[in-house]
Amino acid sequence: MSSDDKTTGAIGGGVGGHHQPSHPPSGGPPIAATKPTVNMQTKPKITQAINGNQTALKTQNNGTGSQNGGNGYRALKPEGYVGVDSLPEQFVSRIVRDGFGFNIMCLGQTGVGKSTLLDSLFNMKFPDVSTRSHNLSAVDVTAHNYDLQERNIKLKLGLIESKGFGDQINKGDSYKSVVEYIDQQFERYLQEELKIHRNQSPVNDTRVHVCLYMISPVGHGLRAIDLVTMRSLAAKCNLIPIIAKSDTITKPELERLRVKIMSEIVTNGINIYHFPTDDTDVADLNGKNNALLPFALVASHEFVRVGSKQMRARQYPWGTVQVENENHCDFVRLRDMILRINMEDLRETTHSRHYELYRRVRLEQMGFGTVGTGDTAKTTSFQETYEQRRAAHLTELQRKEEEMRQGFVLRVKEKEAELKEAEKELHLRFDRLKKQSTEDKRRLELDKQKLDDDIAALNARKQSVLGGGANLTLQQSMLGKNKKK
Repeated sequence: MSSDDKTTGAIGGGVGGHHQPSHPPSGGPPIAATKPTVNMQTKPKITQAINGNQTALKTQNNGTGSQNGGNGYRALKPEGYVGVDSLPEQFVSRIVRDGFGFNIMCLGQTGVGKSTLLDSLFNMKFPDVSTRSHNLSAVDVTAHNYDLQERNIKLKLGLIESKGFGDQINKGDSYKSVVEYIDQQFERYLQEELKIHRNQSPVNDTRVHVCLYMISPVGHGLRAIDLVTMRSLAAKCNLIPIIAKSDTITKPELERLRVKIMSEIVTNGINIYHFPTDDTDVADLNGKNNALLPFALVASHEFVRVGSKQMRARQYPWGTVQVENENHCDFVRLRDMILRINMEDLRETTHSRHYELYRRVRLEQMGFGTVGTGDTAKTTSFQETYEQRRAAHLTELQRKEEEMRQGFVLRVKEKEAELKEAEKELHLRFDRLKKQSTEDKRRLELDKQKLDDDIAALNARKQSVLGGGANLTLQQSMLGKNKKK
């Protein structure tokens, strides 16, 4: 028998055992060698999932094969064993083979015990989560992925933690980084969904399936940052409030704080996650735990021997607080609610409620949506939306082209006017310079004429002076000769 013919066990019971089907009454060969059975606690959910794809089998079998007047389907009754009842087992076998993905966000102020809680939930020490530096100027959201395996069930676990939440002086924007991270994961899933070739395996799902919001026990209820953050996150993910380090206050104080927190949550219209009560198998248990919200938790890395077992606990001078003791805290209730009983509901609620809301808004922004109202409402197809957006795009391009053309013509006219004005100024300047040059030339000619006249007068005077000096010298020489005689 091959391993594909067997279905492995699930967490907390799951799938186990095999069933040999009887031979068909017609005496033919057996339909299957083995047929795995399903745990009754998980079978209603599996059957519900499969029934969504088997609407044709909803009609009652009347044994005649006639038309059903309600929906037009014919109700048929096989004469022997066919094997349709093995669909739940086939579904379980496939999803067990593919594995599961689950992402937990733990949010709270520094030192409230986020890393310790995550280590305690999965009973291990996560190396990348427990030791962190909180010297940050802004809130930083980090995610780490781990591959876990319990029995034959494979789980890809994503742990998302915030660093520096509530440490800033201005705490008004502390929650925005967290909301942006959640939206980024929704957008990533949506973009993958819109691809022609897409890979949307559950193990590759990075959407936040549950957010554990840890509330400090110090104070008299929720702080302003708690209210703002929880109101923003409640519309994005499954929000579960938790009172951290509940062993630091007394039981009466804890009960008063629990009532105060729930009163403020209801008053401020914060829609936290409530465990489903529509499944009769877990309705009572989930209803009881809904009444205990917010859970009061204690987590620890230390182990203390209690009897013959090593238990997670916190030791104090006055005694020991056991993490997994329901009389001491609600740790076991939280772990059972989110891991053993309601993990699939958390995943389904994330996809069908929070992601669908984000997807509808984004598709409407892209142009997809419902046209008309009431009986005339019609959902536009991708082809119609493409044609509309293409026509709108071409119209926009033509409008921009016309605006550019008109703008270009206007700029050319403005440039021509500027050039004409500059040319006019140049002509005026040329005429002014030409007139000034003519005046300067005439003035220079006058100055030259005057200078030439002065030079001529000077030369004439010089000649006259030189001529008078020669006569005087001759007369002096003649007088000297006469005296010698």
